[in-house]
Amino acid sequence: MNFLSLLAVEWKKLRRSRILLILGTATVMLWIPSVLNADLNFGMQAEGISPEHNFLIQGFMGMAWFMFPASMVVGTVLLAQTERTNHGILRMLALPISAGKLCLAKYMILLGLAAIQVLMMTGMYYISAAIASQMQDYEFLLPPLFVLAQAGKLYVSSLPMIAFFWMLSVCIQTPIFSVGIGLASIVPSVLMINTKAWFLYPMDYPFYVITAEYGELALNLSETEIELLPWIPAAVVFTGICLAVSCMCFGKNERK
Repeated sequence: MNFLSLLAVEWKKLRRSRILLILGTATVMLWIPSVLNADLNFGMQAEGISPEHNFLIQGFMGMAWFMFPASMVVGTVLLAQTERTNHGILRMLALPISAGKLCLAKYMILLGLAAIQVLMMTGMYYISAAIASQMQDYEFLLPPLFVLAQAGKLYVSSLPMIAFFWMLSVCIQTPIFSVGIGLASIVPSVLMINTKAWFLYPMDYPFYVITAEYGELALNLSETEIELLPWIPAAVVFTGICLAVSCMCFGKNERK
């Protein structure tokens, strides 16, 4: 079985899970407060940011700090559990494919789920911005290219974080512990983005990127600079280590 066929098989398994429903629900919940409190965006003009830009960035910051990482933690554990339910992983390991290839296929499916949620978030932004525009008699809608650029930055910066969550779900067999550690790792991101060593903590990458964008748009606030060095090398090494550990540990308990 080649890698593409393996991806197709793994994708079909999602129909038996509630992962997409969970991701969609989290995305809707994110934007409801933004619509209800749309009038607060006008008070941010003193910071040098327009109401429409503040509406977008505040929503994306809420997504980047907690809602998106938390959704990935839960989605990752559910994805791992689809194989452990009814001992499905034993049947997969019996196929003429390596455990490492199966592990990487599942990580790719997880990246696909992350992309779907980011697209859901972008779509919900336009729906929410349209509703807020009608409620406040002000145009909150921004050009698609600008919005997609911010969504793309959030997604790409989250890849090392997702690799870490996947490693947790593979190495920790008990779902409650895997979820607990994953959620606990999100909280320090608020503190880490204010340190010079922020690049050593991948869970803060999405939040840092969106915060940096906020600094660029708000003229009266100090701008947060993103230095590609040493960020990119650190992110690549961290992702590689997490995936390597995941591949080594995947199915290890079941093969005993």
